[in-house]
Amino acid sequence: MKKFIVLAAAFLIFSSHDMFLKMGTYFLQPNTPSTIKLFNGTFDKSENVIDRSRMNDVRLIGNGIESNPDSSQWSEMNDITILNFTTGESGTWVAGVSTNPSDIELSAEDFNEYLVHDGVLDMLSWREENNALDQSAVEKYSKHVKTIFQVGDKTTDDWQTVLGYPIEFVPLANPYALHAGDKLQVKLLRNGSPLVDQLVYMGSEGHEHDHEHDHDHEAEGHSHDATELRTDGEGLVTMNLDAEGQWYLRTIHMEQVEEEGLTHESNWATLTFEIGHGHSHGDGAAHNHEDGHEHNEEEEKDSNSLLFVVLGAVFLGFVLFMLRKK
Repeated sequence: MKKFIVLAAAFLIFSSHDMFLKMGTYFLQPNTPSTIKLFNGTFDKSENVIDRSRMNDVRLIGNGIESNPDSSQWSEMNDITILNFTTGESGTWVAGVSTNPSDIELSAEDFNEYLVHDGVLDMLSWREENNALDQSAVEKYSKHVKTIFQVGDKTTDDWQTVLGYPIEFVPLANPYALHAGDKLQVKLLRNGSPLVDQLVYMGSEGHEHDHEHDHDHEAEGHSHDATELRTDGEGLVTMNLDAEGQWYLRTIHMEQVEEEGLTHESNWATLTFEIGHGHSHGDGAAHNHEDGHEHNEEEEKDSNSLLFVVLGAVFLGFVLFMLRKK
């Protein structure tokens, strides 16, 4: 029964908290009001909004022109933080958000669960090999997210912009010059230098991928919808873009620190983009599906969120019933 209670608590508490910049479609029309959604949770579901005070850097770059949206351009809908902006001329655009560091104190058990759930397996392995699984942690963490999207038909070189975040994915080719079946190499930078031998997860919306089961904890619950990759000696991973749709990379780089009051520091990074859903028009603009489908998409997500809450409440009630019965 004790193990069952622990698992129930883990189900309710340890929701993945990656951060992603997402769009209904990554193909937009020029000079058009548009939105980018900031998800804090998983690639499919945001679990809470991000306060503007946590944002250290917000940037939009298109046709070599950089802008810094202010707090008035942000709004909220349910658990999603939304950036409202107007696109400019045709080109391949980049958006980025970087957060200020926050601290969190975790018991040894909670820290181990977190490492398993979010796939920080190198740190988990170190703790196992050094008999440190019983040590609690005080972690400083920050998140640095990036998206690449296409405005109109003309591609530009802005996709290769390095934002200078503590950790950052930088593709070596324009995703909007690629098609389903192509491969894309992406470099992972840590403080501007290639980050080698780093565990990275690749996934896409609505598609499952073969897993590389190279760790004993693969079956314990993390990243079952993603493919494990590892950066090579030049900090590169290769994405096999085997289908159209929205794609992502995510990683958490964690290290032990000797800073007073801390035991660990982690920097989180994600990259999102889309392959193959743009439709060219004679006027040089890309057709934007977002307006036509946004409402239905949000209604469906709201229904799914409500169902998740109801099931969670039923599950918790069952646990309490079994405890009372015992």
